[in-house]
Amino acid sequence: MSAIVWTKVRVMIAVFAVLAGVGAASTLQAQQVPDKDFKPPVPRPAFAEGKGPRLCLDEAHHNFHTLDNRFWAFGELARRDGYRVAPSRSAISAASLGACDLFVISNAQWSAIEWDQYPTPTPSAFTSAEISALKAWVENGGRLLLIADHMPLAGAAMELAAAFGATFTDGFAYPVVPAGATDARTAQTRNAPTLFEPTNGTLAAHPITRGRDSTERITRVRSFTGQAFRVTGTATAPVMVLPQGYESLEPRYAWTFDATTKRRDVSGWLQGATRRVGRGRVAFFGEAAMFSAQVTGPQKRPMGMNAELAEQNPQFALNTLHWLSGVIDPE
Repeated sequence: MSAIVWTKVRVMIAVFAVLAGVGAASTLQAQQVPDKDFKPPVPRPAFAEGKGPRLCLDEAHHNFHTLDNRFWAFGELARRDGYRVAPSRSAISAASLGACDLFVISNAQWSAIEWDQYPTPTPSAFTSAEISALKAWVENGGRLLLIADHMPLAGAAMELAAAFGATFTDGFAYPVVPAGATDARTAQTRNAPTLFEPTNGTLAAHPITRGRDSTERITRVRSFTGQAFRVTGTATAPVMVLPQGYESLEPRYAWTFDATTKRRDVSGWLQGATRRVGRGRVAFFGEAAMFSAQVTGPQKRPMGMNAELAEQNPQFALNTLHWLSGVIDPE
C-alpha cells in the first residue's frame, strides 16, 4: 500500500476512533464528553447507600478518565451500588492507599502532551516507588482495577502491569484487514464492534460473567478497540479473549500507520483477565470506553456503556467491582 494511501487510512482511522474508543489527538479527544443522562438501573445494590467499600479513582497521572469528566458514568454507577467513590489526586503511596479499599486506574498518561509528541517507547506514567507501594498494598489485601487502552496508554501502564504479571502491548488491537482493501473497507473493518460472547469462546466462564445469580449473568460485552495483553502466573483467569483474526498494530507513534508498522497476531490474547496476588485481587482490562458512557462529535453518538450492543456492559462493570470486593467469589 502506498504512503499516500496509508496517510488516508490514518486520517480515516483517526475519525473513526472517535466512534470506537479514545481519540487520536487532543483535538479529537475534546469531542468526547460524558453522557450525564445515562443512568442504567441498579435493581439490587450490593451495599447500602454510602456504606460500601471506598473506591478511589486515580486522577494523579494525567488520566484520560476522571470522575468529573469521561468516567462520570462509571463513578455514578458505583455510587448507586453503594460504593463510596472519590478521586485520588496524590502520588501513589502507602499513605494515599490507606484511604482506599479498591483502587481504580483508567488510562493513566505519561504526559498531557499530544500523543504524536510522545517519545518511543512510551515512558511509564508511574514511578518505581509508586509501583512498589501499589504492589505491596495489593499483596496485603488491596484490590486493583487496572485499565489501559491502546497506544500510548498501554505503554504508560506497562511497567505497572508487569509488576502484577501482565504483559501489556503498546499497540492497537484490530481485526485483520484483507490485503488490498480500500480505505473505506479498512475503516469499516476496524470500526466494527468487538463483541465478546460465551458462544464463541471469547467471553470466558468466570465469577464476573456469572454474577450473583442468573439475573446478573453476562452473555455479551462490547469493547471499543483497545490493546491486547497476556497474563502469567498462578491464580490467573481470563475474562475477555480476543477472537481469531485479530492483530496488534504497533506503530512508532500513535495513529501513524504505514508499511513499516509492526504487526503481530493476537488471536486468543486477552482484553480482560483477573489474578489473585497475595491476599489481594487485580482485574486487568485493555479497553476503557467499555466502562464509560460518553457522547462524541456534533451528532452526539453514544460511546461506551450507552452504545448499541453494549447493553450488558453496566452489569459487567458492577460484576467486576463485585469480584474485586468479594461480593461474588468470596475468599
